[in-house]
Amino acid sequence: MSLKHTKALLDVNALDAGYAGSQVLFDVSLNIAPGEVVALLGRNGMGKSTFIRSVLGLTSLMGGEIRFKGQITSGLSSFKIARAGIGWVPEGRQIFSTLTVEENLMSTFRKGSKSRQSWTLSDIYQLFPRLAERKNNFGNELSGGEQQMLAIGRALLTQPALLILDEATEGLAPLIRREIWNTLLKLKETDLSVLIVDRDLVSLSKLVNVFYVLEKGKIAHQGLGQELLSDRARIEKFMSV
Repeated sequence: MSLKHTKALLDVNALDAGYAGSQVLFDVSLNIAPGEVVALLGRNGMGKSTFIRSVLGLTSLMGGEIRFKGQITSGLSSFKIARAGIGWVPEGRQIFSTLTVEENLMSTFRKGSKSRQSWTLSDIYQLFPRLAERKNNFGNELSGGEQQMLAIGRALLTQPALLILDEATEGLAPLIRREIWNTLLKLKETDLSVLIVDRDLVSLSKLVNVFYVLEKGKIAHQGLGQELLSDRARIEKFMSV
């Protein structure tokens, strides 16, 4: 089955990448169309974070090509890639602990384009009412779930065409996880493209259009979102320790 898109927003072709001469990714190709939600699955250490860092320009490529909005981004600095329209919610959130919620949000704010959804501070507070309630609290005073909401809000205020979430709900309480998944469903309705790393196949099946599974740095399996449950036993084998 081919999942190649003719007009991909993100087009990663035959990517090789790694660190200090140690190759982690081998011939990885992945495409995300405008308005599409894609999941990247696999056990820890299989190359998911390296893939994300490669897209963001934080890891040097050993081969292959990355295009975003049709333009080659391979070799560009990370800030130029971010400005092109990629928002990142990193594993560990990386919020500023000594800034307030509102200061954290405004630290990444950019004016949006008239051609698509433009996020404002009030939009983020509407999306996450808890952040509005705690807007004057410092980052280190927030719970893990509140920090994740803040990290998502901060990424949205960069006005991304593509939002990348690494370990979107890992370590969060069940009620918070449900709130994050509901938020992601709302974002999908805005036609925002999303690349998401997570282990919750049931929640992902309701959200994603396409999924890819990484095994030892290679694409081992790929399919449509509904197959996450119909082919669940096979996929879980790729994700088990």
